Amino acid sequence: MKKNQQGFSLLEIILSLSVGLVLFAGIMSVFVGMRTTTQETNSLGALQENGRFALNVLTDDLMRQSFWGDLAQALSSSNTINNGLPAMPNATDCTGQGLNNSSFPQAVGSFRAIWGVTAVSTNPINCINDARLGSDVLQVKRVLATPLPPLADGTPGNPDNDRYWLNTNIANGVIFPGTIAAPFVNNSRLWQYQHHVYYVRDEAQGNDTVPVLMQATLSNGGASLMTFQPLIEGIEVIRFMYGVDTSDDRAVNAYISASQMTNGYWNNTDGKIIAVKVYILARDILPDDDYDNTNSYLLGDLQVDVNDNYRRLLLTSTVTLHNSGVESWSGI
Repeated sequence: MKKNQQGFSLLEIILSLSVGLVLFAGIMSVFVGMRTTTQETNSLGALQENGRFALNVLTDDLMRQSFWGDLAQALSSSNTINNGLPAMPNATDCTGQGLNNSSFPQAVGSFRAIWGVTAVSTNPINCINDARLGSDVLQVKRVLATPLPPLADGTPGNPDNDRYWLNTNIANGVIFPGTIAAPFVNNSRLWQYQHHVYYVRDEAQGNDTVPVLMQATLSNGGASLMTFQPLIEGIEVIRFMYGVDTSDDRAVNAYISASQMTNGYWNNTDGKIIAVKVYILARDILPDDDYDNTNSYLLGDLQVDVNDNYRRLLLTSTVTLHNSGVESWSGI
């Protein structure tokens, strides 16, 4: 006995497809939403990581600027014997503004362990020709916080050849390259001498332009005193507001930008720089066509207005300069 076999009616098929499309649309909506959220989370995570790394590097250098190891007074040509240094033309160095603002103390003017400028051209100082306009340049000099371990006989250890070193006791010091024997200083220790320059430049990567935080480091043995290297991508603007003490009470009277700083502030004669506010504007490496950024970012007295498809994150920190303007302190 045969049974009648029937398929779905047209109405049933249409209803089934309609329900399926609704379910599919809902699933796709959830998928797209999760994908967008994941992309935004990854983007913000990368911005935070890049920005905090840049902020940590800058604040660490600023906190220790003008630290000269065991030397119990500010570094100057009078207490630093530079006869161990080879003759080096200024063209191979990063020389900032002022009479005494190259890598090593000179016998004229106040030696500047910290100095900055806002780039209004691509060459704000002699060693840079690709600076990003509107971003700051920072110059910092110091020694590392830990001395070189001494040898078994108690004499200073063996320094690396590609660096410069400060051999110092509480009263005297000598800067010398690691390629020569350490000049004698009684009861001294060796500290690695550093001169860093930070700035932002733009780099072409395919069809995109990526801002990069650059670091120049003092080195020995090359054609130039300074070695340049990219530090971290996605740093669009660095800005510094300098806290000056004009009443000699170790309190900040005003925070001012590099363009407002005078020679007297840099030389600690019109007032001491006792703090620095650091601003970092981090930007995504690639744009997101589904995101519109029309925000304004305030970096001290600088307002940055944007209208593009890049996500950004602004980070800031205030650094106290314990060594700035100090005439005497105890070494570690």
